[in-house]
Amino acid sequence: MTNDTFSEKINQFDRFLHNFALRLTQNSEKAKDLVQDTCLRAFRYRDKYQLGTNFKGWIATIMRNTFINNYRKEQKRRVVSEPVEALAYQIETKTFLSNAGEMNMRMQELMQMLDSIGDLYRVPFLMHYRGYEYQEIADKLQLPIGTVKSRIFTARKKLKALLNRAA
Repeated sequence: MTNDTFSEKINQFDRFLHNFALRLTQNSEKAKDLVQDTCLRAFRYRDKYQLGTNFKGWIATIMRNTFINNYRKEQKRRVVSEPVEALAYQIETKTFLSNAGEMNMRMQELMQMLDSIGDLYRVPFLMHYRGYEYQEIADKLQLPIGTVKSRIFTARKKLKALLNRAA
């Protein structure tokens, strides 16, 4: 199938894709992004489409999988950022710090706690907190992915224990 033919085929299902994306995302802007991501992915993998099969079903599956992957990434980022934010609140002992100097001291305490768990655990933990995927961390640190996951889990456990002692 030529690029032009493939583009025409996608254009035939433009309204369907937009409506399907709206049902998945419940948000107009996110739906537009999802349609764009889907079209890019479909175009990238157009050689995988088998002529004579259900194109609408094929592209709908790509959209659904793209939506699921994006949702999972978003959830991971929330899960990763929540524990660290929760750690900062635990240090504050659940009071609002209006004094910037006091907030700086609390952040220094948190950084000291991070330093105290050692590079072995701190480096993968901070990389994961900054949004790196487990596989990216494993590649950069030249470690097996299971080791990376274990070290991040252990770092969280150690930080939680340190915070409980400090509170």
